[in-house]
Amino acid sequence: MSVLPLVFTSGWASGINAYAVVLLLGLLGVTGVSDEVPAALERPDVLIAAAVLFVVEAIADKVPYVDSVWDAVHTVVRPIAGGVVAALLAGHDGSLPQLAAGAVGGSTALVSHLVKAGTRIAVNTSPEPASNIVVSLAEDLGVAGLIAFALFHPWIAAGIAAALLFAGVAVVILLWSRIRRYLRRRRARRAEKRLAAADAGAAPPAG
Repeated sequence: MSVLPLVFTSGWASGINAYAVVLLLGLLGVTGVSDEVPAALERPDVLIAAAVLFVVEAIADKVPYVDSVWDAVHTVVRPIAGGVVAALLAGHDGSLPQLAAGAVGGSTALVSHLVKAGTRIAVNTSPEPASNIVVSLAEDLGVAGLIAFALFHPWIAAGIAAALLFAGVAVVILLWSRIRRYLRRRRARRAEKRLAAADAGAAPPAG
């Protein structure tokens, strides 16, 4: 129970930016800011990999439509990362509490990821690119701030994460009609491209 708030918060944050969670926790552990960080997250190879992937995500996440493709690719990655981080935070290799923590972290990360992906699809319906940058920066700052806060005030941080998660679900539900219109337009564009390619292939050679 003592680690559950941190597990929940890290799961929420992993669903938004798993690489930022791993990198931030590792840095806070290496620098001695917190003793709650598992040694596995403090390894140099883990920190380097997390840093490189964080930079890649920071760029991809701010480009319209590229962010949605990136989210689709990470539908599996983020929940797995959330589960692994939660299990490491719980410790006790192979124990029931560790498995339960992994389940909580992974499922929370999945819901958080779906909220992020749904919100981004709605944002991509906007004709200007600035909204993507603003939303992405807000997500990065929110993840960093809440993870750092959770190491010292886990229950308050978990309450904030829960409120953000429920608010995000509500926003996605309210924006669902816009999301469906976007998905229909995208399917229509893909169908048009396939037809154009088929017509080009069927056209007789010139001359």
